[in-house]
Amino acid sequence: MVQDLKWKAKADRPENADQSQYHIRCRPGDVEKYVLLPGDPERVGQMAALWEEKRHVATYREHVTYTGKVGGVGISACSTGAGGPSTASALEELAEIGAETFIRVGTCGAMQENIEPGDLIICAGAVRYDGTSDQYVDHKYPAIANQEVVMALIEAAERIGATYHVGIGYTAASFFCGQGRSGFNNYRQSWMETIMEDMQKAGVLNFEMEASTVLTLSSLFNLRAGAVFTVVANRVKDEFEYKGEGVAQSIAVATEATKILNEWDELKKRSGKPYFFPSLLQQAQK
Repeated sequence: MVQDLKWKAKADRPENADQSQYHIRCRPGDVEKYVLLPGDPERVGQMAALWEEKRHVATYREHVTYTGKVGGVGISACSTGAGGPSTASALEELAEIGAETFIRVGTCGAMQENIEPGDLIICAGAVRYDGTSDQYVDHKYPAIANQEVVMALIEAAERIGATYHVGIGYTAASFFCGQGRSGFNNYRQSWMETIMEDMQKAGVLNFEMEASTVLTLSSLFNLRAGAVFTVVANRVKDEFEYKGEGVAQSIAVATEATKILNEWDELKKRSGKPYFFPSLLQQAQK
């Protein structure tokens, strides 16, 4: 579509002529405050299939956005594509139009021997090798998941009966060399030889490519974020197995966590507390 040539946007925060965001093509009112962030555009429809109400909002580049309701709770999903730059653009623009809580839902490769393909990993924090978050803040600033989102994901995984692990992940800027794999034509450098062993010894659970961008930016912007991943590979045992039911389970956990967070947010509002803590549930039952 040809834009109106009389329309001019501000270069600092560009918008389209219809006031939609430049990358995601969504406007204020198009997204809810709880947003799921898959990488794969096709996964957005899979998420929306679990909702009682849903509508397609926009499709542009790697970003597909749906909005709806699940269990009476407003929910949206927007795909980010792979890696930090497109993830950051989507998160910034979603926040600009009202999103407040983000749950990254993706796949990953485990680097601990006891974690099997099909298991879930709930990310409590991430090693920041995404590249993008360094453009926002000093590299010593931590990528930490919001504690309420982590607790909600754990509660959701328990309700659904998923096999899950909780811990630190490693966000790489590259699927191949950045995760210790060889590049094309067996290209390697010396540091690639030890990256996985070093992270294993540090207790890091998995490789993936977006979490530290989401977590870091959300902390900087005073938003909430967490992440849940389906394991599709065990790098220690050199096994790769994409289990569709595992991906479906991570989507179900993220969806259930959204409903849990909404419940907790309502409890906080009624009690006048800024943070959720377990005894709030007990107080609500009295």
